[in-house]
Amino acid sequence: MKRFIIGAVSALAVSATAAFAADYPSKEIQGIIQWGAGGSTDTVMRAVTPHAEDVLGGTVVMQNMTGGVGAIALNKVAGMKADGYTLLMGAENPLIYKIMGLGKKDYSDFVPVDILARGTAILVANNNAPFDDYAGMLQYIKDHPGELRIGSTGPGGLPSVVTAMMEAVEGDLDVISVPYDGDGPALTALQGGAIDVMPAVLGASIEAIKAGNMKPLAVMDTEKNEFLPDVPAITSFNEGYNTYLPWGPFFGVFVKKGTPDDVVAKLSAAYKEAANQDDFKTLMHNRGFTLMNISGQEAEDFLTKWQQGTSWLLQDAGLTKSSPEEFGIKRPGE
Repeated sequence: MKRFIIGAVSALAVSATAAFAADYPSKEIQGIIQWGAGGSTDTVMRAVTPHAEDVLGGTVVMQNMTGGVGAIALNKVAGMKADGYTLLMGAENPLIYKIMGLGKKDYSDFVPVDILARGTAILVANNNAPFDDYAGMLQYIKDHPGELRIGSTGPGGLPSVVTAMMEAVEGDLDVISVPYDGDGPALTALQGGAIDVMPAVLGASIEAIKAGNMKPLAVMDTEKNEFLPDVPAITSFNEGYNTYLPWGPFFGVFVKKGTPDDVVAKLSAAYKEAANQDDFKTLMHNRGFTLMNISGQEAEDFLTKWQQGTSWLLQDAGLTKSSPEEFGIKRPGE
């Protein structure tokens, strides 16, 4: 009799979950954007979400919640019910929270609804730099140790990861790291001759490249980029970069782990269709982003590779507060 009762209760629970999913959404969904109004994450989410609303037949009320390099927003969603009514609209930062001492949670506490798009890193140089491509830069560093000035935006930022990636593949580079408060000031300094080289996101540098104000050395990707078809991919110089690429800042929608599978499926289907709309694809194209639009295991695999590569690059560069080993983050390839 006891087995029958347990079985009956389980059947009721499954039935209730199915009914909940079928009725979803029955009220407003809250979308918590990790960054401030007008930034890249905000722009991406406000462009794609109206299309997702059309598919869902519901309303997503978006709210910007800043602070803690995005940790305030993540912790807010992590503290809500796992029912699909609170979405985290974020970027890549949570994947290094633990190793950088910024928080105890990351995307392992969430389910990726859709990884929408990613940026591409590029290595750019001052026009007067005595080299025109990545191989020339490496030779210059070898011939002039301690002279090349390379821009940085602090530990965990894109330049620090790209520089660490270069050293992981090429060996120690005897260069001078010059810190700046963000990509904008660093790229301005590059054009003014204060630094020689800067790793930057393509979207932030593409207009200056097209205007002839700086020269591209290599695209930090496994293949050429359509925006700069004459600029070689970094893997054409050294295939060792394949361990870490593709890599770059990304944008995604997440729900708390434990959210019913059927609800996750509805959300993923809605955002997948939304990201396929022409106006959203045009926006991504114009900003230099690569459309991904992935969910499920493909998204999980992308997040795992991104976290493993970035975490160990920063660890080996001496930029972390805790070892990835403490959190079970394996080295790439393990």
